[in-house]
Amino acid sequence: MASRVVMPKLTDTMTEGVLLKWYKKEGDAVESGDVLAEIETDKAVMDLEAYGSGILKRVLVKEGATVPAGDLLAIIAGKDEDISAAEFEKLPSFQQNLQKPDQNKRGTDPLRDERFVKGGSSKTAQQVKASPLAKKIAKEKGIDLLEIKGSGPGGRIVEKDLLNSVGMGKRERHGEVPSEIKPLSQMRKAIVRSMAQSKIPVPHFYVVSDIDMEKTCEFQTEMESRGNEKVSLTDILIKSCAIALTKTPQMNASFVEDHLEYHKEVRIGVAVGLEDGIITPVIKGCESKSLGQIAKETKPLFQRARERKLSPEEYTGATFSISNLGAYDVHHFIAIITPPEAGVLAVGSLRHEPVVQEGQIVVGKRMQVTLSCDHRVIDGVGGAKFLQELKKILENPGLLVL
Repeated sequence: MASRVVMPKLTDTMTEGVLLKWYKKEGDAVESGDVLAEIETDKAVMDLEAYGSGILKRVLVKEGATVPAGDLLAIIAGKDEDISAAEFEKLPSFQQNLQKPDQNKRGTDPLRDERFVKGGSSKTAQQVKASPLAKKIAKEKGIDLLEIKGSGPGGRIVEKDLLNSVGMGKRERHGEVPSEIKPLSQMRKAIVRSMAQSKIPVPHFYVVSDIDMEKTCEFQTEMESRGNEKVSLTDILIKSCAIALTKTPQMNASFVEDHLEYHKEVRIGVAVGLEDGIITPVIKGCESKSLGQIAKETKPLFQRARERKLSPEEYTGATFSISNLGAYDVHHFIAIITPPEAGVLAVGSLRHEPVVQEGQIVVGKRMQVTLSCDHRVIDGVGGAKFLQELKKILENPGLLVL
């Protein structure tokens, strides 16, 4: 029986994916579980597996194409099995991407028409959907519209598609300084959606604390000298936040329509910067893990995050997040909450500055943190109590190993 290969929807934020590479070609034998292709989601690059066995009868999407989640990519069927369009034409994605009104009138089967396979086309430049301005630019620059992928409604070619194809911005046409137009990556598109959904509807408020990090730095050095698992400041922050969250459970909660959900498990996401965005790998069960266990887990997890090899389970489900820009010499910043989390901690750099101790001015190590809170879940006092607990732990790091 024929089976469909579709672009999977792996997370709530994923609306489309990019088919980077086909590992199988038409006519290849396929077993269930075989890797068919490599796809790029909004968070990772991962393999697409077959859910049926047979022959890869049709490949309907070319490499490099951006495809909405749920859309048809290929068809697997028996060697002699008929895969006429009738079996698939009820799919909305099929109608949107394969069937064309003029071609349907002629009774052509789009699954057998090479114009709709692997991006082929027999259209002329005049028949391509494009805005008048795009057509004008194409004529001026000698650009073949058949070679341009449209980003407008229904694949319509618009001005920016033409400008991008010749590597110029609007101002170059007027003799001014040229600029580069770079299409949004899947990750950047996801960030645009999620941040807009967070900052606008979520009522943020912020609480700031300045923390004496002298003892934490000594503790970190002592841990390394004893030959223990190398512990980073991020590891210490994860464990410290986990303890503070158990002390202030209202911070480890979420707003859900008409009620609040208090999470029994502490799952902390840590923002990892990539070239075209950020990804937030999640350390789960932090309340029951030792500092050493957390340190052992984060190193390979963060490495896979940088290589964009995380599975969806590894970057979803956080109940609280940490964003640490201290390595970039950032003294203070404010982070945006990612719903349904109720808070995120923005961590600044460790800095040396004069402080007063027992009436004497000495050089101290300080770090500023800013807590962003969802006011629907927690109030100012609750946020202040969380920072109070966090500060107590970081200024008395022996609490981390009790």
